[in-house]
Formats: sequence, structure tokens, C-alpha cells
Amino acid sequence: MPLSRQLLFVDLSSGNSQSVPIPLEVRQGFLGGRGLNMLLLYRLGLRCHDPFSSDNPLIFGAGLLTGVLGGRLNISARSPESGLLGDSNVGGDFGAELAATGYSHLVIVGRSDRPVYLIVTEDGVEIRDAGYLWGRDTLETQRMIRRELTDPEVRVACIGPAGENLVRFAGVVTGQKNIAGRTGMGAVMGSKNLKAVAVKGSRGFRISDPDGYLEAVKDVVGQVSSTRWGQALGKMGTPLLLHYSNAMGFLSVRYHQRTTLGEQGRLLEPSALEEFSTGMLACYGCPVHCRHRYAIDAGSRYAGAAGEGPEYASVASLGSHVGNLNIEAVIYMAQLCNRYGLDTISTGNYLAWAMDLYERGILTSADTSVPLEWGNEDSLIQMLHMIANRRGFGNVLAEGSRAAAELGPEAAKHLLQIKGLSMELTDERPVKSFALGLATATRGCCHMRSRPSVDVTNLPRNILAGLYGGDVGRDYTEYEGKGRMVWWHELFHAVTDAIGYCRFLSIFSSIHAVGYQEYAKLIHRATGLELDAGELQEIGERIYTTERMFLTQQGISRKDDTLPDLYFDVPVPAGPSRGKLISRTRFQEMLDEYYGLHGWNEDGIPRPETVSRLRLEEFLGGGWLAYPGS
Repeated sequence: MPLSRQLLFVDLSSGNSQSVPIPLEVRQGFLGGRGLNMLLLYRLGLRCHDPFSSDNPLIFGAGLLTGVLGGRLNISARSPESGLLGDSNVGGDFGAELAATGYSHLVIVGRSDRPVYLIVTEDGVEIRDAGYLWGRDTLETQRMIRRELTDPEVRVACIGPAGENLVRFAGVVTGQKNIAGRTGMGAVMGSKNLKAVAVKGSRGFRISDPDGYLEAVKDVVGQVSSTRWGQALGKMGTPLLLHYSNAMGFLSVRYHQRTTLGEQGRLLEPSALEEFSTGMLACYGCPVHCRHRYAIDAGSRYAGAAGEGPEYASVASLGSHVGNLNIEAVIYMAQLCNRYGLDTISTGNYLAWAMDLYERGILTSADTSVPLEWGNEDSLIQMLHMIANRRGFGNVLAEGSRAAAELGPEAAKHLLQIKGLSMELTDERPVKSFALGLATATRGCCHMRSRPSVDVTNLPRNILAGLYGGDVGRDYTEYEGKGRMVWWHELFHAVTDAIGYCRFLSIFSSIHAVGYQEYAKLIHRATGLELDAGELQEIGERIYTTERMFLTQQGISRKDDTLPDLYFDVPVPAGPSRGKLISRTRFQEMLDEYYGLHGWNEDGIPRPETVSRLRLEEFLGGGWLAYPGS
């Protein structure tokens, strides 16, 4: 059954590998996926301060139910972009195929003296030469590995030139567009001379209660498919979110100069993508087909571009954020990022920052080699090539938030980031829960750690209060109860990632989607583990507190749980959210509520009694990792 899947250590320096059973009590405490990744990162990576050190552990972790329910996987290490906690979640088929090898987690340490890739099967791991793959993009790499292995069903997670060149926000790509994008896990792979990990599994597994599990899965599929959110997602994909963020006024336009495109938003909304759509696709085992398959036909300067996506984050990051309203250019640039292995969110943010500096006169064409005017498609595309290949000014931007040190204090003043991770594609000044979630997220500026999307719906507040267990204010612009909402979603999303389920199909944008009760039933019938909703929430708390302890060991505290000055000092200038900003005093009140619910002290440090209640001394100091050097 899923509980029998093991952990596989691979040392690229020595070529040695070793499999380790995962104790039942560890599964009960952290489940799998992101949960076990965070335990491993704390244990093995806390004292490794250089993300490009051979000692930085690169961890692939399939969820407890990955391969049984869905296909999601987390990839974790110390982040090259922030220098702190690195972690990114990815869908597709790779995670399920890894689980079918009998391994749920890979821990890769060391550094090869030449480019290599791994092939993982139920028999273990083989290290193969990847010299002929170095310099290839992510799609070419996957095709060439399948050709070498004479198996079209092999699943591959790989880096492109951006990861090879240690671009600090490079991601890990599997399939055409599935990317573990945020925090720079592709750069960690590049630093280890690891081009790819290929997996092929056929190991069977036992389900504790097959009939009961099938019944539970049918219930979940019916539940997800019956929600208006699930139906809309299957028809339009995640770009449907751009309509709402634009209409409500929390979309970043030209690096947060404005928060809406108004009527021009239709140029980037799902209706604009429909012209190029050739169908919808799904990740492994998913009943909702939310990914566009697209092709741009002859007659366009981008003719021949074809693939999957782009997602909402890519459309906004490479569209409104950089002043580009040409959906064809967005599609093309997203494809370029996927093939280079660049995270579209960070890429769009650093491009927008540079364009803002160019408009202010802090940068000139003499610095950048290309004119960085808003929406200049040619310049944007040139800069993508330059960043991925670290050429010219692209070499500066490839350093991410560290580029501020090279560009000087005036440029640094305008960089929007939190804990070293770039700001994103939305503007949270109107939505107080979103703003708090960005400020407190354990991987830096991140909406996927907590975002309570239901806060901006029209649901009656008493219904939301019932879900969250307390007052959540009269609407999304208020401060009351927002610490509670962020805290609740942090724990819930941690559990979602730990079992390997898709966040979009859980309580994220719909309260009628899958929640703790459904998770408990699925886990019990698949594995026999009896965990109720309260126990699952405690597991989420354990995972999130482990992440917080990783950060506090690096000196992170209340002073770092904040937002750029722009959010506090500059009201939204126009549009539906005109005049909105974040009150510094009320923000601190939200932090107090948030810390209190977590059981952390006033400085954001987990209290001894919280650490004890969650048994973290036992887990974080336990001796179950029997690998040399661990």
C-alpha cells in the first residue's frame, strides 16, 4: 500500500544510493509529499547555507495518495532565489510514476563532476551520462531521454538552459508545461550537474479497502464536478481568475502602477485564449480538465507556437504585469519560459521591475541593450533569451532579488519582494487576507501557501465564519478575522500538498469542494490510517511549524513578516479598489491574531509548548534516517 513506499537517497558525488523505509510514525506525523519534504529539509539542509553547495539536499516528494488519487509532487531544497526555504509543487504524471517505482521520496545530495541524469525504477537508480543533453531545452530533453530508453511512457522531470546556467528562479519541468517553478529548484539541479530525473514504475500496491476506496473516490469526483467552480475550471482553466482579479481591482498592471485593465482585460481573458485552444487536458487521475492545449496558426508572427497552457499566473505575469496586452505574445513567451525552464511569475516580476526602472530613468538602453518600454514584445522576448542564457543585462536579472545589490540603492528601493522572493501578479492592497498571506508565507512572497480565495466571493459571511470557526469580517476589505482565514488555509494547504491532491479541487475557491472530512475518508480507505479532521489539521500545523522553525533558525521573525512600503504608503490610484491600501497598525493587529492561532510568540517564534504539543523535538531530532552524513 502507499505506506510501504520508501525513501531513496542518491549521492551524486560518490555514485552511491540507499533506500530507507519510512517509519509509520513519520507517516502519521507528516503523511508525505510536502510534509515529509519539510521534515527532511530541516534535518538535512538546515546547516547548509549555500543553495549551490553540494550539501544542499534536493528532495522530490510524492504525496501519500499520489498515484492512487492524483499525481502531485513537491520539490524542495534551500532556495537559490531567497536563500531560505525552497519548495514548489507540480502536477502532471511524474509524481504518480515515481510512486509506482515503490519510492515516494528521493533525496539527492552531492554534485556530479559531469552532466548526468537519473533513471529510477523499482530496482533502484542508475546514473547516466547527460553530456549530450546539456544545452537542450526541456521538451527536447524529455524526447531524447525517452528515445535513449526506448520507452515512450517514461516520465521525465528536467531542467532547461536556465537551470544549467543557475538562473536563480529556474524551475523543474515535466511534460510540456508542468513546472515546479517558484524558489529556483531548477537552479539547484543545475548546480549538481543533474539534467533530469526519469522514472518508470510498475510496482503494484495494496489498497486497504478497495471497494470502500472506490466509493470514496466516486464521491469526490461527483463533489468536485458538481461545483460551479469545478465546471468553470474545466471549461476555461485557471485564466478565468484573471477576469475576477481585473474586475475587482487586485490585478497588477505595469508593476503595481494600477490594479485593473478595465475593459482591456478582455484581451487577456479566457475568451481571448479560445481562438487558439485545441482542447483541454488533465493531470494524472483528475476529473477536471483545466489545461488548454493551444496552437497559433499561420498568419501570426508567432505561428507554429503550440503546447499547453498558459495558466492565469503566466498570462498576468507576462501580460498585464509588464504592460503586454497581446495574448499571442503571452502564449509565445510562456512557451519560451517552459522550454528554457524559467518560472513565469518571477521572470515576469523581474522584467516588470526593470521596465519600471527604465521608465524612471534609473536604467537606460546603455544598461539594458534593449529598450524596456512597457509592452514592447520584441524587448521582452529578447530579455527572456538573455536571462536564460545569462547574456548581457539578462545576467543581472538572472540573479533575481540579488540584482538589487548590483544595480544600487535607488533601484533596490523599487524592488518589490518579501523574504527575498519576488512579488507576484496580483496587488493585495484591497484584499487584506491576501496581503497577510503573502507577508507570512514560509517560502517568501507566495499566494499558494495560504490564499483564502473564498474571501472575495459573495458568500454570506456567517457561512464563512462557520467554515473558519470565527468572525472573518463583513467583507474582504476589512481586517477582522483575516489572521484566522490565513492560518486555517496554511494548515489545510499543507495537508493537501502532503497527500498529493490538487489545491484547485480542494477548499480554495469553493467551500463546497473537498475538505478534511473527505481527506480522512480517502486516507483511511486507502491506507487503513484512522485520522479525523482534527488530527489532519494538527498534521498541517506540524508541517507549517516545521517550516517556520526552519526560517527562525535563519533569523526570520516578525520584522520579516511584512509587505513592501508601496502597500502601506500608496493608495490604489483608480478603478474598483481606488484608495485602498494597508494600514500599518491594522496589519500588526492581523499579525497578532495570526501568531496567536499558530501558538507562536509575539515575534513569530513557535512557543516551546507548541513545539512540545506537536512532538517536533522527537521528529526533528529522531534517528530514523540511516544514511551516511545524515
